[in-house]
Amino acid sequence: MKNITDGVSVVIPVFNSGRTLPKLVKQISLILPELHENFELVLVNDGSQDNSWHIIEATCEKYGWVRGICLMCNYGQHNATLAGIRSVKYNVTITLDDDLQHAPNQIQKLINKLSDGFDVIYGTPKAEPHGVFRGIASRILKISLRHALGAEAARNVSAFRVFRTELREGFKDFNSTFVSVDVLLSWSTKHFGSVKVPHLKRGNGKSNYSLFQLLQHALTLITGYSVFPLQLASFLGFLITGFGFVVLFYVSVNFFLNENSVPGFPFLASIIAIFSGAQMFSLGIIGEYLARMHFRLMNKPVYFISKKIR
Repeated sequence: MKNITDGVSVVIPVFNSGRTLPKLVKQISLILPELHENFELVLVNDGSQDNSWHIIEATCEKYGWVRGICLMCNYGQHNATLAGIRSVKYNVTITLDDDLQHAPNQIQKLINKLSDGFDVIYGTPKAEPHGVFRGIASRILKISLRHALGAEAARNVSAFRVFRTELREGFKDFNSTFVSVDVLLSWSTKHFGSVKVPHLKRGNGKSNYSLFQLLQHALTLITGYSVFPLQLASFLGFLITGFGFVVLFYVSVNFFLNENSVPGFPFLASIIAIFSGAQMFSLGIIGEYLARMHFRLMNKPVYFISKKIR
């Protein structure tokens, strides 16, 4: 295939997936030989509390093309994925989840799309089997990601992706605990594409992302990789200032024309509440940015590898 020169690398972040991992590896073992003669699978154990690492060790012993990375603790899906991306050997990298929702037999379709001039191809679900609140949170997350990416590609973002490994050079020096693989890829290219793929039922358990965690991730995205909230705070400041001048004009005209002032406390209390709310909102946004700066200045590692196999 013209998209693949030296081989393909598959990266899977693993968290408490001891029950699904053997089946997933079996599926991948049937697909990879059809893509290229050179291939590898990198399994990154993200602080699992079950027997996932033991299964990774057994898998590496069974298959010579499987490599294992064990992180010291749970750093998060994107951090673990980044650890795998930085370790791959071949020029095309594929990432997918460990819960069997991403079908390995769709990888070929994504790789074929790369030849259309794209650098990153997402496997976008045809339909996502989420509840109402989870769906709303996912939409909020994608809106946040759109501001962080500065591109409409955020509508199609998925953990199931294929990209040219050379893109990692654009973020090789990145060192922050707040990781978004998709934003990092956007530092190296703006050529994103997508392919519709089936979104299968989870092999076991439920999603590790709760509604609160999705919203928290959206906040991290929009404050960690975008200045949009600061711009929003500035706009709100101008808007409230303009409103203040309108109120001043109204009070002045009412005083000179009717020779009486605007009736007192309810009006004044409402104005104070509006201005105070705007100030607290702006301070909250600034506080979020200061918190991000604080954690980055601490120079905490993106991840810490405790063990490696191959």
